[in-house]
Amino acid sequence: MIIRPARVDDAEALTVILNDVIENTAITFTSELKTVDYVREDIAAKGPAFVVAEMHGLAVGYASYFPFRNGPGYARTKEHSIALAPQARGTGAGRALMAALETVARAEGVHSLWAGVSAENPSGRAFHTRIGFVEVATLSEVGFKFGRWIDLVLMQKKL
Repeated sequence: MIIRPARVDDAEALTVILNDVIENTAITFTSELKTVDYVREDIAAKGPAFVVAEMHGLAVGYASYFPFRNGPGYARTKEHSIALAPQARGTGAGRALMAALETVARAEGVHSLWAGVSAENPSGRAFHTRIGFVEVATLSEVGFKFGRWIDLVLMQKKL
């Protein structure tokens, strides 16, 4: 497995991963599918703050970060996103992606990373705990998907 900066030619594989998560899980609350063009633009906009895991020449997961909130007072606080294809789960790809992303974040002066984890994703909460994130809040019934309200657990890691 290789962890490297994302390239725009990763967009097709990453779009498949993202849309599977969107369509089939409550890991994300969005129901709007992503397009390849959207993912290409996201990769280009985030630059080094978008890394991928590659196996056998194919992008099988990603991690990226983006502003936590708007305004200069939040410039050193970022929220991240991570997703893996089924064949990458349990391989250490998630941990490796987050380590690479944290390296980029530290180099860019980021003070803390946040994760918004669906309460229906206990493995996501456990993963973040294992890599040093701490649960700081639960926002009750802020997400709505598949006809039900879902809590959001906020987790933070100070770098």
